[in-house]
Amino acid sequence: MSAPVTPDPWTALRRHTPARIALGRTGSSLPTSEVLGFALAHAQARDAVHAPFAAEATAAAIEALGPQTVIVDSAAPDRATYLRRPDLGRTLSDAGRAALVARTRGACDLAIVIADGLSSTAVHAHAAPLVEALLPAVEEAGWRLAPVVVARQARVALGDVVGELLGARLVILLVGERPGLSSPDSLGAYITFAPKVGRSDAERNCVSNIRAEGLSYPAAAFKLAWHAREALRLGLTGVALKDESDTAARLEPMNRPVGLSPS
Repeated sequence: MSAPVTPDPWTALRRHTPARIALGRTGSSLPTSEVLGFALAHAQARDAVHAPFAAEATAAAIEALGPQTVIVDSAAPDRATYLRRPDLGRTLSDAGRAALVARTRGACDLAIVIADGLSSTAVHAHAAPLVEALLPAVEEAGWRLAPVVVARQARVALGDVVGELLGARLVILLVGERPGLSSPDSLGAYITFAPKVGRSDAERNCVSNIRAEGLSYPAAAFKLAWHAREALRLGLTGVALKDESDTAARLEPMNRPVGLSPS
């Protein structure tokens, strides 16, 4: 009589995560299906990095929500240079700087920057829906919003340049995150108080993994609105501003103070 087969506990856990666990084996190798799945995930990650950024379509989607937009380029002239020279993605081209100076209308409370980063796929899928979820909080708070800046070949620190030029008290930069083998379309959001050239990453807060399999648009918008409100109240962001938005979500009514559901 053969011994009973013991179920692999990892198989049940695999239903709860996209992580590459419980892959199985065929002899000493991975099953063919898993090898092909890995190759597909790797190709999707590469495609996300190299996919052309539809800046005009992104700007049109934002303008359909109400805000004005302006499209700018970083100092990186093309994708290949952008990937080799991260420093060029952190500053504006001369034309981009001139475009922002021409659109400056005095100080504002908030500037939103949408940057392609390392995944245009993420920006195409999630930037406009996230802005749509965030706008009610901006309107309720009465924050003066600068034209939304759509930036090509851009990295996180470009938000400091943009925010300083626009005279913004606070900048929120939405950016395509570095793709993983299970997340080629993850969007990140970086919040920086008093943006100016030279800010360090320690002076920012980050809300990450915004996508269908991660943080939902309402939940991300709630966190961003909470951080923005606290940043403007305290005059700081970064390591000194601890994320207590989950506590606020439990203590505050669902429709206050930002008019968004945190769920």
